[in-house]
Amino acid sequence: MNKIRKGDEVIVIAGRSKGQRGSVLKRLDDGRLLVENVNMVKKHQKPNPNTGQTGGIIDQESPIDQSNVMIYNPNTDKGDRVGFKTLEDNRKVRYFKSNGEVIDL
Repeated sequence: MNKIRKGDEVIVIAGRSKGQRGSVLKRLDDGRLLVENVNMVKKHQKPNPNTGQTGGIIDQESPIDQSNVMIYNPNTDKGDRVGFKTLEDNRKVRYFKSNGEVIDL
């Protein structure tokens, strides 16, 4: 079970985009994430008249390693570590390690 999932709000803790926040758009594999407006790169794109695609230089998100991001905790306004615990109804949920608040309900 992954600690960071699609739709989570994360903050970058290392690298060129350090300090930026965004939501996870997609998990590419076990270690790579695509985060909204983080790790932006410029791509030179050729026009393709068959698909109606114009050419030029476009900005797009590049994958970032999940070890370089932490889940954003709105209560502390910082990144936080995540743990797992089982509730009374035998559901496995994620929680913030700093204050014990459950992330997914």
